[in-house]
Amino acid sequence: MASVPLLVSALLLLSPVAAELQQVQHAPKEDGSLTVLAVGDWGRGGQFNQTLVAKQLSADFIISTGDNFYNDDLSGDNDTAFFKASFTDIYTADSLQKPWYIVLGNHDYTGDALAQQSAAIREVDSRWTSVNKSFIVEGEIVDFFLVYTSPFVLNYWNESKFDWRNIAPRDTYIANLLKDLEDALTGSKATWKIVVGHHPISSGCEHGNTTELREHPPPSPQGIDERSPVEFVTSGGGSKAWAGKYKPTSDKMDFLYDRQGFLSMHLTAAEANFVFYDVAGAVLHTWGLTKSAAAASIVS
Repeated sequence: MASVPLLVSALLLLSPVAAELQQVQHAPKEDGSLTVLAVGDWGRGGQFNQTLVAKQLSADFIISTGDNFYNDDLSGDNDTAFFKASFTDIYTADSLQKPWYIVLGNHDYTGDALAQQSAAIREVDSRWTSVNKSFIVEGEIVDFFLVYTSPFVLNYWNESKFDWRNIAPRDTYIANLLKDLEDALTGSKATWKIVVGHHPISSGCEHGNTTELREHPPPSPQGIDERSPVEFVTSGGGSKAWAGKYKPTSDKMDFLYDRQGFLSMHLTAAEANFVFYDVAGAVLHTWGLTKSAAAASIVS
């Protein structure tokens, strides 16, 4: 059966990027399934309903889709007070004492850009898993390709407040990252292939589509257009989210919600089921894929 690529947004310490993306292993449960949460845009010291969202979360592991510390990242790997106030002291439920695999957003690159990958921060909270700017979480039935997308966005690149250590030159970084990602996707034997980056390729909300990512999309054997089996899913809303600003898009859109919440993914070798929840844990929208070659049939 054909593997199914998806993109989740909100889906490296060396430059140029290493020839192979670093890998982290996370085996499925005994029944062969994985339940994964995706939440982003959350790091506000518990404010703006961050704490309320946190109370609803439960999974085998959690993926943060970026913008982990507002407004300007951690000031350094000794900024443990803000790290604890935004992460350790918020996600306290027993159900959340699981690994958190970390994607970086643009707000994670305006302080000390290397702090979130430091051993000192991981010593504060061992759940925090940010082994590189881009890396792979291998789950046997699913591979998550966590990609740092901020360097793609020209507006960020041209702002002096961003810390681009170990990234420049930009063109080399992008070319090498896309090549490494293509090699990893091609080599993956997982049923489900999910690319996670902070900036959405397709969006109907305030920021709209990320033009540079549409020009340099993550590799797909079939390409990305209206005939592609690639599906786009966005999950931010971990704290402040009620702008009420929408942008028209020609892309087909099944669901849009501009409030706090999160995404749950239940994955098996046969099915991938997605559920969007609001801040109180109420179901907003469900959607699914099967393992069939068509790869885009709705499970309901």
